[in-house]
Amino acid sequence: MSRLFGTDGVRGLANVDITADLALQLAVSAAHVLGREARESGRKPKAVVGRDPRASGEFLGAAVIAGLASAGVDVHDVGVLPTPAVAFLTADMDAHFGVMLSASHNAMPDNGIKFFASGGHKLPDAVEDEIEAGLGKDWERPTGAQVGRVLQNRAGQARYVAHLLEALPNRLDGLTVVIDGAHGAASSVSPEVFRLAGADVFEIGTEPDGLNINDGYGSTHLQHLKDAVVKRGADIGIAHDGDADRCLAVDADGNEIDGDQIMGILAVDMKSRGALHDDTLVATVMSNLGLLHAMEREGIKVKQTGVGDRYVLEEMRASAHTLGGEQSGHVILLEHGTTGDGVLTGLMLAARMAATGKTIAELGTVMSRLPQELINVKGVDKARVETDEGVQAAVAEETARLDGSGRVLLRKSGTEPVVRVMVEAATADEAKAVADRLVSVVKERLAL
Repeated sequence: MSRLFGTDGVRGLANVDITADLALQLAVSAAHVLGREARESGRKPKAVVGRDPRASGEFLGAAVIAGLASAGVDVHDVGVLPTPAVAFLTADMDAHFGVMLSASHNAMPDNGIKFFASGGHKLPDAVEDEIEAGLGKDWERPTGAQVGRVLQNRAGQARYVAHLLEALPNRLDGLTVVIDGAHGAASSVSPEVFRLAGADVFEIGTEPDGLNINDGYGSTHLQHLKDAVVKRGADIGIAHDGDADRCLAVDADGNEIDGDQIMGILAVDMKSRGALHDDTLVATVMSNLGLLHAMEREGIKVKQTGVGDRYVLEEMRASAHTLGGEQSGHVILLEHGTTGDGVLTGLMLAARMAATGKTIAELGTVMSRLPQELINVKGVDKARVETDEGVQAAVAEETARLDGSGRVLLRKSGTEPVVRVMVEAATADEAKAVADRLVSVVKERLAL
């Protein structure tokens, strides 16, 4: 039986994989596991619950809140807010745990449930396994005054905005910024905080209706942002995903600034200010070789982890590193947050521009990206990608053929039913040719 939790919570097609019944059962089990310490000390557990604007989040959120309250947890329902805001509020409100309903960058029909421990930290695998093991078990139901209460708490956005402004090293006066909210959880927060920080802000993708999240807008669909930045003559475009734990950027000419470049820019800045602990950046194995070469040139070490911001965060917390993230735009600034925060990342990029007087394109030249080809292969058994001898033999053959001028990475997605084939090489044509050959092998060997 496969594990229910993926790399970022429990995720799937809403009302098919992620049902109201599952949401309620997960909430009850989480209440027992994450609220245990509070109950043992004679207190009622307290939880913060937020969601992105997906229509399915309305009934799934209601199920989670019902499950928590029925298990004796007092719930602060903070409504539609970014994932990093829920993590922040979990710590800021001294809650015992937090719950976020979102499928992040996935299409609208999907949804997901992720949990934060006290302090706003993501759960270790062992705790997730304990929650999963508790599903459907008999339990003693509280009655009377022992049932949980539900508070509609709408002060969370103001508290989160104040936190972001406090983290900002300098104002953004004089900058023109286009914000693409992906019709998601940051549609209100991100434009507000950029304006309060002094930027002149234009908005796109900030009119969520429950059905249009990530639909042609946001960090996975940058064309509207590129067009808007050029049309407005803006200095920078900032794109979030559905739950705003990601940030990608666009320069004045409409060129993409990806997560690796963003990490490179911030790493150099933080090193210059003595804020980069042990002069080390934490990144995943998906980061471009160009980032590793650039950081070596700048005297910055790079620690690499498995794919998923939770693994980046685990390494950061274990060694007290202050900056880490992923090529996809998950960037963690541990001094200011416990998870990837797309709004904070965008603010820090803009602040660096304002402080140096440089364009984002100039700052982005800190690294040169090797051509990279990334293909998501559907309709295959992703669980076998790391064990199939034919697939691994093909990987070894292509790696040898590149002879150190590039690299190959095949992995199963932790959030989608696909195998990701990633190739970097000296030229784009070579990267594509290698990737195409590997895709053919994956389809032949792992076909369902």
